[in-house]
Amino acid sequence: MQFQINAVNARQEVVALALKAESAALAAEAARKQGLTVLSVRAQGWAFLTARSSRFPVTLFSVELMSLLEAGLNLVEALQTLSDKEAHGERQVVLSGIVAAIRRGESFSQAVGHFPQHFPALYVATLKAAEQTGNVGEALSRYIAYQEELDRVRKKVVAATIYPAILSIVGTLVLGFLTFYVVPRFARVYEDMSGKLPFFSELLHHAGRAVHDHGWAIGIACVIAIAAAVYSASQEAARAWINSRLWQIPGLGEQMKVYQLARLYRTVGMLMRAGIPAVRSLDMGRELLASHLRPHLAQARRLIEEGRLMSAAFSATGLATPVAARMMVVGERSGEMGEMMGKIARFHDEEVSRFIDWFTRVFEPVLMAILGIAVGGVVVLMYMPIFELAGSIQ
Repeated sequence: MQFQINAVNARQEVVALALKAESAALAAEAARKQGLTVLSVRAQGWAFLTARSSRFPVTLFSVELMSLLEAGLNLVEALQTLSDKEAHGERQVVLSGIVAAIRRGESFSQAVGHFPQHFPALYVATLKAAEQTGNVGEALSRYIAYQEELDRVRKKVVAATIYPAILSIVGTLVLGFLTFYVVPRFARVYEDMSGKLPFFSELLHHAGRAVHDHGWAIGIACVIAIAAAVYSASQEAARAWINSRLWQIPGLGEQMKVYQLARLYRTVGMLMRAGIPAVRSLDMGRELLASHLRPHLAQARRLIEEGRLMSAAFSATGLATPVAARMMVVGERSGEMGEMMGKIARFHDEEVSRFIDWFTRVFEPVLMAILGIAVGGVVVLMYMPIFELAGSIQ
């Protein structure tokens, strides 16, 4: 696989080079062996086909590392143990790179920072803040709890969409089979009766003839449309446009905003509990927000820098629900703002979970009814001329 690497050479010049490797970690390691300081690694071509399989399990790594630290091993021993556990593969490469960086005198946060494709910026920042107090285990525990909360809500959303997605795919396949295979054959049967067909059956007859006469062109057009849809879904601008339309749906848009804000509150709360200032925490949580909410976060950041309280800044920019605004005020009074942000996130997560349960119970029957009516309507229109012919014979 081909990777595009931006790095700094020994003369402090930024250079770009292309390397072939099995993964991004191996490509970065090869560049470092050439004496380069890697700035970024970007896969070329169809990178999404291998992105999931090559992803480093950060949460599992954190759990294993924390267990070894609690057992009494020091950081280097724990990392070396995890590295020895992996015989080969990208995990072994990443762990070996971290151990090698620490042995060179770098801190743990600097070592994992060499692998930005695997370790997010907030993970590195959490470790860096914990190194000032010497309690890396607490930082790992905090990140694990944070990630488990995110995964819990994400799994809830994914589980709620699996059945409707399967139902939609099956219904589309059935409609496609009827439209492209069954209807054209019925159309040939009814050719001699074209003048006597009911109106809607006549329309279905013409559609069947069009599919029969231009099947290849229609099939190619469908393939092109699907490819265009997949390509558009991979583009940031297209996803932002789709999200902006979904956010305009009454009820659904409000819950999508609550879900986004809960992620922001949780991330900012975790970073603030780690000792990172509020302004920097907002900067690091920016990427978690939808694109059209990021200008609001930038405005809130400016207000905080001007001396406004976080509760007032978030309320003024529309980033705080009424519940969140009141809880932030309490957090500011007690001086436990980071802890309070986590509580706000949990409160809104429960609200989103209740909405998902309600929406699933309503949407699934409606979707089944729509698909049933569509398939049944096509079948009835195909057989309606036969029913009329049987009636005329009687």
